[in-house]
Amino acid sequence: MSGKLFVISGASGVGKSTVLSRVMAQRSDLRFSVSATTRAPRPGEQEGVSYYFVTREQFEEMIRQNAFVEYDAHMKNCYGTPRAQLEEKLQLGHVILDIEPNGAFNVRAQCPDATLIFVAPPSLEELERRLRGRGDTPEDQIAVRLERVQWELEQSKKYDYVVINSRVETCADEILKIIAEKAEK
Repeated sequence: MSGKLFVISGASGVGKSTVLSRVMAQRSDLRFSVSATTRAPRPGEQEGVSYYFVTREQFEEMIRQNAFVEYDAHMKNCYGTPRAQLEEKLQLGHVILDIEPNGAFNVRAQCPDATLIFVAPPSLEELERRLRGRGDTPEDQIAVRLERVQWELEQSKKYDYVVINSRVETCADEILKIIAEKAEK
């Protein structure tokens, strides 16, 4: 593998997608690893760009074929990083994965040189405001996600870096500095 692997995690609603869009726009040598999921597409998401949308049966077959570097189930859906796609993108440059903590730790077990970056909210109140402001998450799922935040914040202690997303620009700049430092090694 010629590129470096960067794993980004954070609570739902923390703004990872917005921050990552900004990060990706700043470096032409970054590739985004697209995860497979069993959840339905949200408005604006595209097959093969946002996710690979698969059925539960297809996902289970991929598990049997050892086709994932990592996979996890949460919020009644499954998510996984296709191994072949990740290896192909690493040949082309540096790769960013946007995955949950359990997946991040599974990646670290298989790719010890991966850099783990956790994006944290400035406060729990702000995270709840952002989740509700998205308008795409049912109230029962917001409650479940807010309960999960405590566990996710505990997991952040196991990451190489924790970056607070108070402002998108500042958070993206901090991540870009980390990538620049690691990419040079």
